[in-house]
Amino acid sequence: MQRKQQQKELPPSSQNIMATILQSIPKEASVTKIEYEGPRIALYTNSPRYLMENNETISNLVNIIKKRIVVRTDESIRKPEDEARRIIAECVPEEAKLQGTIFDTATGEVSVEAKRPWLLQRNAKEFNHAEVTEKMGWKLRIRKATTIPSRTIQTINATLKQSSAERSKQLKQVGDEIFRPRLTQRTEVSLYTLGGFGQVGRSSLLLSTPESKILIDCGINPGARSPMDAYPRLDSLDITLDELDAIVIGHAHLDHTGFLPALCKYGYKGPIYCTEPTLPMMNLIQLDAIKVAAAQGRTPIYSERDVKQIMRQTITLPYGTVTDISPDIKLVLANAGHILGSALCHFHIGNGDHNFVYSGDIKFGKSILFEAASWNFPRVETLLIESTYGLKEDIQPTRQEVESAFINAVNNTLADGGKVLIPIPAVGRAQEIMMVIDHYMKSGEMIEAPVFTEGMISEASAIHESYPEYLARELKQKILETDDNPFDSEYFTNIEHGDAREEPMRENSPCIILATSGMLEGGPVLEYFKNIAPDKKSKVLFVSYQVNGTLGRRVLDGSKQATMLGKEGKVEVVTINCGVEKLDGFSGHSDYNQLMSFVQRLRPKLRRVLVNHGERKKSENLAMNIRRMYRVPAHYPQIQEAIKLF
Repeated sequence: MQRKQQQKELPPSSQNIMATILQSIPKEASVTKIEYEGPRIALYTNSPRYLMENNETISNLVNIIKKRIVVRTDESIRKPEDEARRIIAECVPEEAKLQGTIFDTATGEVSVEAKRPWLLQRNAKEFNHAEVTEKMGWKLRIRKATTIPSRTIQTINATLKQSSAERSKQLKQVGDEIFRPRLTQRTEVSLYTLGGFGQVGRSSLLLSTPESKILIDCGINPGARSPMDAYPRLDSLDITLDELDAIVIGHAHLDHTGFLPALCKYGYKGPIYCTEPTLPMMNLIQLDAIKVAAAQGRTPIYSERDVKQIMRQTITLPYGTVTDISPDIKLVLANAGHILGSALCHFHIGNGDHNFVYSGDIKFGKSILFEAASWNFPRVETLLIESTYGLKEDIQPTRQEVESAFINAVNNTLADGGKVLIPIPAVGRAQEIMMVIDHYMKSGEMIEAPVFTEGMISEASAIHESYPEYLARELKQKILETDDNPFDSEYFTNIEHGDAREEPMRENSPCIILATSGMLEGGPVLEYFKNIAPDKKSKVLFVSYQVNGTLGRRVLDGSKQATMLGKEGKVEVVTINCGVEKLDGFSGHSDYNQLMSFVQRLRPKLRRVLVNHGERKKSENLAMNIRRMYRVPAHYPQIQEAIKLF
């Protein structure tokens, strides 16, 4: 806290940066002011066309000061929103199918959503960005309009607009902290393990230097019986929330983000960094956790208000962009291939003194939905890698094998006139299976049948469709550059309400049903299960892990009866006559071979590997084999260890 109070005046290094910018910018750029915007330096101009048409001016400046620069329009030239909206409507070609506009008053940007965004890109002849920006005074962002608008993204946009003044002030404060002069030139790097070591769940660690304290992930362990086992061990650190310079989130799952709203509730006011799609994804998952807790008669540890606060404090970053997050740490996020927006976090510490990469959850293999995890870092001295499948026997089938098995499992049931029920997690796995179904039905290799989805699947799919740049190349191209959008497939029908289940449950009507939850532990899937379980022609097809003690695990292990709560709280006994099958290979995690390949691929050779996010024996096995095969020191820390990296 004392350090933050010392930095009220603009520090000398910042003055040097500002002076360099002013000396380097030509008068024609008409720069009216220079301000911090979090980790970026914003140049405000009342003549945006000049800087937009002379990109090399900004590129040269970035090379000189080694900081991120964004061009903003001066508030004085921004037309009122209604007028700007009218200008956009006049300029957008009709065939682009304009769907809407979203104004961000904190940044002076307007997002233009169109069904055919490729007609509005910077190189489009009919739509000149510089010209349109000059006419209305707002900078353009072109977005793909989704088939079904995402309620989550709409809520985020509304929240950010309401808190525009608060966000602008916060971003300036964050910039003051990042660009302050270093208090010492000494570089020491330590890591404190707070959760997710020797276990899966509550992933969290602290990266510490004499200048900075960065919390990486902040998850919960939903299955834990006591708070000591459920939440990150932040109590073991002798620091306050005010002393954290930043929180970095790798991806949206609860075991990595579930405690984040509680930190905001108890006073964390600093920046939260993640990729753009991770923000709506974690909001969706965190709000669902509140509903699940209430349905189970538990008191949630945070409220909707705390989740909304996360929206206000989050600074989203694209993959591959070098970003200062403290005076001595730069962050680069790279594709992790796990779920939408999941990121490997590369921390560049000091003046090239140490490079630390946190893998989070990674998939080092291509799927229909995502490219394989990135591996081509310029330098990595320390790698912290997950070990969910860290045993030698944890080998998954190839994509071709698992997709063939999936086609056969579905075709056999549909051909017999039965229904295929797929209990599925709404985020990631559901979209992967939808893309597989759409692909193989279109190719004729899978029998055509209606596909019904229910639960959060539709909302999660809308978020995927909103960020095509984070998807696999072929899928991104289909969404952004053609009218062949698999998320808008004629095969899919979303069930909005329980009273619309009549069609998928109709007798002698073969279909595929994707419903949450993935382990038959609640959610709409249970209603379908009651209907399908007694039918010998139908099948329950598991594509995700079934934890011991869940109904899904009991069904998978061959149980012939299931006791469930029916209407009005009465106990029902359901007879299980249907087929039951489990397919491995759709996991968003790397198997043992992929984990070893990832470590081997990194160049130059690593100095140290740390292993986390796995049962103790899996972490131990992976560390041992990395040491043996690659002659690299490897260690599997436990919770509440302090590790000196440099």
